[in-house]
Amino acid sequence: MTFRDYLPYYRRNLRLAFPVMLTQLGGALVGLIDSVMVGHYSTTDLAAVSFANGVFFTFMVFAMGAMMGITPLVGESYVKNDHRRVGRLLLNGLVFCLLLTVLTCGVLFALVPFLGQMGQEDAVAQTARPYLLTRIIGLVPFMLFCLCKQFLEGIGNTTVAMVITIVLNLLNVALNYILIFGHLGAPALGSFGAGLASMIVSMLMPIGFIIAILRNREWRRYLKFFSWDNISRSVLAELRRVGFPIGLQTTMETILFTLSFIMVGWISKEALAAHQIANQIADLTFMVAIGIGAATTIRVSHQRGLADYHAMRMAAHASIHLVLLMNTIGASLMILLRNYIPYLFTDDEKVIEIASELLVFAALFQYSDGLQCVGAAMLRGIKDVRRPMVYATISYLIITLPLGYLLMFSAGLGVKGMWLSFIVALSLAAISFHTRFYRLTRRL
Repeated sequence: MTFRDYLPYYRRNLRLAFPVMLTQLGGALVGLIDSVMVGHYSTTDLAAVSFANGVFFTFMVFAMGAMMGITPLVGESYVKNDHRRVGRLLLNGLVFCLLLTVLTCGVLFALVPFLGQMGQEDAVAQTARPYLLTRIIGLVPFMLFCLCKQFLEGIGNTTVAMVITIVLNLLNVALNYILIFGHLGAPALGSFGAGLASMIVSMLMPIGFIIAILRNREWRRYLKFFSWDNISRSVLAELRRVGFPIGLQTTMETILFTLSFIMVGWISKEALAAHQIANQIADLTFMVAIGIGAATTIRVSHQRGLADYHAMRMAAHASIHLVLLMNTIGASLMILLRNYIPYLFTDDEKVIEIASELLVFAALFQYSDGLQCVGAAMLRGIKDVRRPMVYATISYLIITLPLGYLLMFSAGLGVKGMWLSFIVALSLAAISFHTRFYRLTRRL
C-alpha cells in the first residue's frame, strides 16, 4: 500500500481524532497546570496531589473504561440505522453509569481514612485527604459527562466534547489561580483549592452535553426510547460484558502507575514529585494517542458494522502510522527540553535534577505507550475485550511491578528503574494487542 492509498484513511481518522485529542489534551493541560501551581505553592502539596490522584484514578479509570463499551455497541447499531437499539443503549447506559458511579464512589470514600497507612510521609497523607474528597464528589457529574461523550463518539461526533472541555478548562485554570494562591479575596487553600476547582468544573460538564443533545433533532429522537419498558437486563448485561473487561484492562495500567507512585514515595518526597512531573509531561503525548485510539474504535466498529473488513484494517493501519508520527514529535520535544521543563513545576533543585533525567525515559516510553493504546482501541472496535484484559494483567502487574521493585531497590537505579519497567510492560502489551488483532481480522 502507498501513501496515496492511506491518505483518505488518515483524513477520516484525524477528522474524528483531532477533537478527541484537544479534549484529552485540555484535560491533561489542566492537570499539568494544577501541578505547576501546586508545585510552586509547596513540594508537600505537589507530592500530596500526586499521591491522591494515584489513588483516585485507579478506581475512576475502571468506571471510565467500563463506559467505553458503549461506543462500539452504539457504533455498529448506528451505521445499520437501528435507531431503537441506539436509544435503548443510551437509556441502559445511563442506568449502567449510575450503578458504576455509586460503586466507585463508595470504594473511594472507604479508602480515605487509610491514606496515612500507605507508606507516605505524614504531611503528604494529611494534605492529600481533603483534596481526594473533593475529587470523589466531582466524580458523580463527571461520569454523566463520560456517558454522553462515549455515546456521541459511537454515532461519530467528537466535537461537542471538545467544545465543552475547552471552555470549562479555561474556567478551571482561573479557579485554580484564585483558590490555590488566595486571590480576589479567597483564602490560599493550596492543593485543596485545586480539588475544589476541579469539583466545580465537573459539576458543569454534563450540563453542556444535555443542552447539546436537546438542541439537536437527530440526537433528541433517541430520548423517545426513555421508558421503564426499555430498561433491559439483557442490554445491561451486554454493556457489562463489553464494558467491564475494558474497565479492568485500563485499570491494570492505572494500578501499575498508582503503585509506582506509592513505591517511589518510599524513596523520598523529592523523587515522588519528580515522578509526578515526568508523568504529567508523558500524559500530554498520551492524550494524543487516546484521541487516535478513540477514532480507531469508532472507525473499526463502523466498518465492522458495514462488513467492510478491508477498510477496517486500513483504518487500523492508518492509526498506527499516525500515533508513531505524533509520539516521535512528543519524544523529541521531551529530550530537547528536558533541562527546562521541570522549572515550570518547582524551584526545588533536587526535584529538577531527578525530573530532567526521568524525561529521557518518558520520551522512550512514548512509543510503547502509544502502540498499546491504539492496539487496545483496535480490539475494542471489534468488541474483543476479554483476552486484552488478561494480557494487560500479565504485562502491567505480574511482570512490571516485581521488575520495577528490583530495578529501583535491588539494582539501585532509584526511580529510573521504575520507568525502565514501564517501557518493558507497555511494549509487551502492545505486541500482544496487535498480534491478536491481526490474527482475528485475518479470519474475517
